[in-house]
Amino acid sequence: MRLGISSYSLYQALASGEMDILGVIDWVAEQGAEHIEIVPVGFQLAGNPELADAIREKAAARGIAVSNYAIGANFAVETEEAFRTEIERVKSEVDLAARLGVKLMRHDVASSEDTSIGHFNRILGRLAEACGEIADYAAGYGITTSVENHGYFVQASDRVQALIQAVNRPNYRTTLDVGNFVCVDEDPVAAVRNNLPYASMVHVKDFYRRPSTWNPGEGWFRSANGNYLRGAIAGHGDLNLAESLRIIKQSGYAGYISLEFEGLEECKQGTSIGLANVRRLWDEA
Repeated sequence: MRLGISSYSLYQALASGEMDILGVIDWVAEQGAEHIEIVPVGFQLAGNPELADAIREKAAARGIAVSNYAIGANFAVETEEAFRTEIERVKSEVDLAARLGVKLMRHDVASSEDTSIGHFNRILGRLAEACGEIADYAAGYGITTSVENHGYFVQASDRVQALIQAVNRPNYRTTLDVGNFVCVDEDPVAAVRNNLPYASMVHVKDFYRRPSTWNPGEGWFRSANGNYLRGAIAGHGDLNLAESLRIIKQSGYAGYISLEFEGLEECKQGTSIGLANVRRLWDEA
């Protein structure tokens, strides 16, 4: 296992201008992390190959890996032209991933106001077509692409597996976020056990959870079934991270684990505490 940090965890500092992405890499290295995951939120990477080179070189200079490149995408579009345009855009992002030096890349698949299983089944083949074409393109670079369990529409463990099986490529897997399953009200421990065999990358995230009958006020969002959620420092929230990490460790998983912090606390503090907690929970697993 190689424990590191998603640049998304430092989004507050990136958005405010307190840090740039090269400064984030310095900070991540100073925390003793073994890798950084690049998520272009709070900075612009698309169309900027020189920055990709600078990120790769900075990480190498600081002795950490660049583990994964994670971007948004949406293939649930109305027209064939829009479908083809989105596929070609994501292929250009694969080129950037190769420039970063990563062998893992996560891209989103679809967002939709209609999150029903019926709608999912109707467009599954179309989504698989797009993901398969991109995976084939990424294979030329030796890159494994993946879907993350987030965004409500392709978030439950069985939907993630359905897409992976429909794509049917050896280099198409899942970025397994141990926390995100609660957004569709699925038990995270059971879902981790379900999808771990398909994981190319693991995210660790924590949430506070409150029932739909309890109105906590500002700072919370709703799950698919109306329960309240708020990002937490890893190890401080209501999820059973200890059990999820035990399952992952005992499976023999030896890949990257990336901490994601999206709580209300100051981002550097929240990330630093969370990293120490994940390291401790892994050692105890």
